[in-house]
Amino acid sequence: MTYARYKMCIFGDGGVGKTTLVNRYISGKYSEDFKMTIGVDFYTKNIEIEGIRVNLQIWDFAGEHQFKNLLPNYVIGATGGIFMYDISRFYSLIHLEDWLNVLNKAPDHREHQMPILLVGGKSDLALEGNRTVDKEYALKYGRKYNIFDFFECSSKTGENVDLIFT
Repeated sequence: MTYARYKMCIFGDGGVGKTTLVNRYISGKYSEDFKMTIGVDFYTKNIEIEGIRVNLQIWDFAGEHQFKNLLPNYVIGATGGIFMYDISRFYSLIHLEDWLNVLNKAPDHREHQMPILLVGGKSDLALEGNRTVDKEYALKYGRKYNIFDFFECSSKTGENVDLIFT
């Protein structure tokens, strides 16, 4: 059997649901009982994809401004990233450019530009009429920054959680 290790970073504004998404993926359970990430949290999950055993390392970055400058050092060696925003907070999508500017400060960024997935979290809120970011707008906005792909998800319902990490 073939083995692989992938490092993935998840970043975005505070409160968009990054930690909840990662924990839903790791445990399969939803909980609103998470505390704010301080700096960075690290998770691993072993999965099998098309006959390859994969050790997935997920680095969950705090979204508060004072922690943004940690991202360039921790992203070294990452094979992919997730930029997450909250579909009910328009400005959390607009901050993509700010986050990419921070990411571009990574020492190995010029040699290795990782693919980034755009993820709109809390899609269950759309059913309650709380959407402020239209899917088409998010998709076009992401393309402007060469985003690899786009999904919406709900950690609460589990919608697209596994698909995002796969």
